[in-house]
Amino acid sequence: MLVLVAEAVHNGCRKKKACEALGLSLRTVQRWERGGATDQRRGSRAKPANALSETEKEEIMSIMNQPVYRDKTPHQIVPQLADEGRYLASESTMYRLLRESQQLAHRQRSAPAHRYEKLPRVARQPNEVWSWDITYLKGPVRGMFFYLYLMVDLFSRKIVAFSVHEEECAEFAADLVTEACHLEQVTPGEVVLHADNGSPMKGSTMLATLQHLGVVPSFSRPRVSDDNPYSEALFRTLKYRPEYPERAFEDLAAARTWVEGFVRWYNTEHLHSGIRFVTPEQRHQGQDVSVLRQRDETYKVARARHPERWSGETRNWEPVPEVILPTFRPTNRVATVH
Repeated sequence: MLVLVAEAVHNGCRKKKACEALGLSLRTVQRWERGGATDQRRGSRAKPANALSETEKEEIMSIMNQPVYRDKTPHQIVPQLADEGRYLASESTMYRLLRESQQLAHRQRSAPAHRYEKLPRVARQPNEVWSWDITYLKGPVRGMFFYLYLMVDLFSRKIVAFSVHEEECAEFAADLVTEACHLEQVTPGEVVLHADNGSPMKGSTMLATLQHLGVVPSFSRPRVSDDNPYSEALFRTLKYRPEYPERAFEDLAAARTWVEGFVRWYNTEHLHSGIRFVTPEQRHQGQDVSVLRQRDETYKVARARHPERWSGETRNWEPVPEVILPTFRPTNRVATVH
C-alpha cells in the first residue's frame, strides 16, 4: 500500500487523494511511514468478571484426569457429571483448559471424524426405521473372516439384533430380521428396514421373509458402498473400541462372545452423542426424558449460583425429537415435496 501511495505522489498526485482512492486515511499512511505498517493495538487488559480462578481450573483439570474421566472427551464428561448432579464448567471451557495444558489430542486409532450433509428420511419413535449391514471380523487364518450381522434402530440407536456366522448369506439375514421382529414385537407395516444393495440384503429368501413379516424394505443407491451411514458408523465404533482385538479372533465362539459384550456395553452404557448423550436403551424405553430433565435442572441450579458465567440460556437438554436417515434424489430430475 505504501508503494502504491509513493508511486502516485511521484506521478504528481496529492497524497491525501491517493489515500482516499485506496480507502485509507492520510494519518494512517503517515503513521505507517513513521513506524512501519504493523497493527499496534493491544486490546483490553481487563480480566473478565466471570473468569475461573486458578483453584477452579485446577479442580476441573483434576477431575478430568481422574481414571473414570481421563479417557473421555468433555462431550462425554459433561452429561456424566450432570447425571451425578454436578456442574463444573461448559464443554468449551474444558476443551480450552485441556488445550492450555497440552492435553488435547485425538487419542483413538481412527482418523478424526468428518461431518457430512444429510437429506431427510425421518424416524420419530422406536421401531419405525431400522438399519442393518454385515461387516468382516478377522479370523485366525489370513484370508479367513467371520461375518457380523447387525441391526440397529435409528431413533434410539439400540442394537435390536445381531449374529456372527462363518459365511455371508440371505438365509442368516432372514433369521436375523425374524428374531428382531420377535424381540421387539413389531406388527406388520410398522417398521422400515434400510440396507445397502448387497446380495444378502436383496436375496430372494430375505425379501420373502420381509414380505411375510410385513417389514418394508429400503435400499441405498446402486453401486454405492457407504450409503448406509448409521450401520457404518456403528461398525466404526465397534472396530475402534480399545478392547477390539488388534490381530484376529481365535475362533467363532470368541467372536460371538466379544460381540455380545460390545452390544451389552453399547446399548446400556454408551452415551450416544446423536441422542443427547443418553444410552440407546434409555432412549428406546423412553427413559431419556427423565434423565434429560434432571440434567436440565442441574444446569439451571448452576446458572442460578453463578449467573455471571452464563451469557445466554443453559444447554439444550431437550430429547431429540427425530432422527434423519440420508436419502438421495437423482440430480437430473426436478425434486418434488410430498
